Amino acid sequence: MKRRYTFTFLNIAILLCTSCFVFSQSVQVKIKNGSLSGQTQPSGIQSYKGIPFAKAPVGNLRWVEPQPVDNWSGVRQVHKFGPNPMQGKPFGDMRFRSSGMSEDCLYLNVWTPAKSSEERLPVLVYFYGGGYVAGDGSEGRYDGENMAKKGIVTLTVNYRLGVFGFFAHPELTKANKHGASGNYGLLDQHAALKWVQENISAFGGDPARVTIAGESAGSISVSAQMASPLSKDLIAGAIGESGAMIHPTLAPLSQQEAEQNGQSFAAKAKANTLAALREIPAEDLLRLSLEAGAFKTAANLDGYFLLQPPSAIFAAGDQAKVPLLAGWNSAEVPYQAFLFGEAPSPENYKMKLTQVYKDQAEQVHQLYPGHTMAEVVASATALASDKFINYSTWKWLDLHRKTSGRPVYRYLFSKEQPPFKPGFEKNQPVAPGHPAPLKGAPHAFEIEYAMGNLYSNPEYTWTKEDEKVSSLMLDYFANFIKTGNPNAKDLPTWDTVDKSGQMKLMNLGVPAKQEMESVQTHQRYLFLDKQYFK
Repeated sequence: MKRRYTFTFLNIAILLCTSCFVFSQSVQVKIKNGSLSGQTQPSGIQSYKGIPFAKAPVGNLRWVEPQPVDNWSGVRQVHKFGPNPMQGKPFGDMRFRSSGMSEDCLYLNVWTPAKSSEERLPVLVYFYGGGYVAGDGSEGRYDGENMAKKGIVTLTVNYRLGVFGFFAHPELTKANKHGASGNYGLLDQHAALKWVQENISAFGGDPARVTIAGESAGSISVSAQMASPLSKDLIAGAIGESGAMIHPTLAPLSQQEAEQNGQSFAAKAKANTLAALREIPAEDLLRLSLEAGAFKTAANLDGYFLLQPPSAIFAAGDQAKVPLLAGWNSAEVPYQAFLFGEAPSPENYKMKLTQVYKDQAEQVHQLYPGHTMAEVVASATALASDKFINYSTWKWLDLHRKTSGRPVYRYLFSKEQPPFKPGFEKNQPVAPGHPAPLKGAPHAFEIEYAMGNLYSNPEYTWTKEDEKVSSLMLDYFANFIKTGNPNAKDLPTWDTVDKSGQMKLMNLGVPAKQEMESVQTHQRYLFLDKQYFK
């Protein structure tokens, strides 16, 4: 790997001074499509932001599998993040550093500590979350510099969202040589993994040591890529933070359901042909798709990217046989997600249990007891979180440990939120009639810790405890990416999940400690398992 460093006249003048400052320096690398100019940060990490990995999916390439990007001549400057995908603003915690929003969004970002292509360092490819309707690889909490400092070539990847990424239609299916349509966002991720295989050695990465990771929809994507015949041989390890593509969490539709969903949207858009749909400006298409009930965003069993539901693929042992590290947070969603605005009284809780579970309500009450207000808040939070995303992640871990023959590690992230900075207190969840702030780690709260990016989030007054948990989680993840094992001599021991019964897990809180899943928690997942897989 030949890299040419470029200095301006001002840089040279400063370097000649007795007291000088460190500035970002240009650095070049040559990949399959041409030469790139990135930057060397003061930390020594080199960053390449906004690298195209596929042609712009616009015009006749809207709703087409990502196509190889054209070669370029000269040196392409990649100092800034590319555009973020088309999307609404359903989440208040997303802070993009992108160059705006565009349908032309298939770009990735690389951070590397390598000084030579001969280094063959391990690689992390991170997929963002956002329910397949929002997100971007430029978010500060996903920034790869601190992970790269651990000796890992780190990437974030953009993929199409919402109607742009998951629109299926009979016309599209008929035109496709595989008889498939709709999974374009997942195919974008797959295209990025192929790009890594072809190009990552230029950045000092080893294409045989690629770990994929993600949070929420990103974690769900990890499980899907492991299950896909297209991607399962392109990865060496997997990390999932809250979520798997297993019922009830963003489970795939049948191809027929997905095509009917697309036809219904086309009718709402008053577009009788695929050509007419492609002529609708991206902004108008987005606005139409965001109307209530207009479009359901979900993957589908297209017979190409997904041959069967991921649960069936994992049960049969047909997934990627790689080490898996996955878990979830201690309070993924608040109790209101189950009680729907009702006060957390024992009476209201039992009434809601009866409405949802009918003759099984008493059994659920024993598993998730609610005899006091505090107990209702805790149990309703646990039940809502289990139904939302915990169970699907548990099922993923459980199936993989049974059929993969590879190490499986489970965590629970339980570090509670530190104090909010002045002006952000409104974001603190508080239960009506329950004046103390709700306890536990909410959905997506672990990302900044795992990637070593606490200070990318301006909402909190971060403490030494937060820094300690972040350092530990970053080390565990880095070790796993390097070796398939999160352990090291200076860290608390983290055992693999046992092959039977209750699972051991690492509780990432204060202090971090390994523990056995409680009997009650285990029984909860067995109950839900019967509900969803009768």
